Amino acid sequence: MVSTKASSSMAQTPEPIVPPYNVLITGSTKGIGYALAKEFLKANDNVIVCSRSDERVQSALERLQVESGKQHVWGTTCDVRNGEDVKKLVAFAQEKLKYIDIWINNAGSNAYSYKPLVEASDEDLVEVVSTNTLGLMICCREAIKMMLNQPRGGHIFNIDGAGSDGRPTPRFAAYGATKRSVVHLTKSLQAELKMQDVKNVIVHNLSPGMVTTDLLMAGANTKQAKFFINVLAEPAEVVAEYLVPNIRSIPINGSAKPTYIRFLTGLKAYSQIFSRFAFGARRNRYIVED
Repeated sequence: MVSTKASSSMAQTPEPIVPPYNVLITGSTKGIGYALAKEFLKANDNVIVCSRSDERVQSALERLQVESGKQHVWGTTCDVRNGEDVKKLVAFAQEKLKYIDIWINNAGSNAYSYKPLVEASDEDLVEVVSTNTLGLMICCREAIKMMLNQPRGGHIFNIDGAGSDGRPTPRFAAYGATKRSVVHLTKSLQAELKMQDVKNVIVHNLSPGMVTTDLLMAGANTKQAKFFINVLAEPAEVVAEYLVPNIRSIPINGSAKPTYIRFLTGLKAYSQIFSRFAFGARRNRYIVED
């Protein structure tokens, strides 16, 4: 059950969410998280970035300020696996911006490990599951708590990944299993909020597809992996340029309906695979194939 304070908040007339937005992105000092932060800044939004490393946070802040020419970006350390850390992240966001309109759960890990499950170490399995599953649950819990007590509510976006559609993920089975759980968790949270008659806090899924991050490229050591990375993957900046306008359009339109924003649709993937076989398109685009 929600708290009395949250119940009181739900009874209020929702305030419209209008730009510039206040945006918080976990795992946002590199890769797709960083690219999303940069794109939101270009749109003149206010952005909070975070990661486990203070050094990476400070470096990301400096680069974002220089590359975007914007100063309205803040950062702090946060280990999403730790509930107290995430509560401190919420307090930091409220101190800097008072409220958050868009919270993106991007923090994730595959322990930079691509091997059969029987060869995976306990440490790697704990890293993957605690970050991708426990960390996501904690972040969703704290984001929802915060947004229930904001008259304007807010939007939460959970980023999926390989395995989220139920297809097998050999050599990174633990990662795929955790990403499959992302979709289930999102649906469960949507159902819980509906049961509580919450109309201004909405949980969505966000699918960036294959992004040429360090995480992906660490597994580019088989013929099949090289093929699909060359054919389907895109740089983080390209993906962010598509995703951010679509994310920003949801509050603008006043939509209270959960959405699943996909960069790489099934049709797009099949089209690019066909072009590869028919015309040799994208061969050796990022990696020289065998």
